[in-house]
Amino acid sequence: MSVAHGAGGTSRSRPSWLFLLSSRWLCWHAFAIVSVLGMLWLGDWQLHRAESGNELSWAYTFEWPLFALFVLIFWGKSLRDELQLRTHPAQGGHSGEAAMLPGDGPATAVGAGRADRPAGVAGAGGADGTDPGDAARAAHLAALTAEVQRYRRGRGWR
Repeated sequence: MSVAHGAGGTSRSRPSWLFLLSSRWLCWHAFAIVSVLGMLWLGDWQLHRAESGNELSWAYTFEWPLFALFVLIFWGKSLRDELQLRTHPAQGGHSGEAAMLPGDGPATAVGAGRADRPAGVAGAGGADGTDPGDAARAAHLAALTAEVQRYRRGRGWR
């Protein structure tokens, strides 16, 4: 991805992490921070209750910080996955665009990979090497792809 600067037409590539400053990601960062701080506060509150004699609060004293750790792990994994998808689009990522779906990439034969199946197995093909179910599978795949693309457009995705 590159951005043109000035009349000279020179271009610089944008940093791959710049998407983290979008409103969607800023909300996600704020939610993670508020959640972690809230859970740590609840753990502290339960600690004070446990010290004043409430035995059940000892379990919650350790449970709330554990929940906060889970939020941090989930946030970190979602961040790492999104960075990986944007920097390595060949591995199923989207490089800033919507994810690849069946029918978005290069055309492949519907019955590809069928040669390693023994005769008599469903989808193994007829005498001429064709599978009567190929047309049905191709039509079903086309219908699913069209439905997903309509969903994308309805959601404002590309």
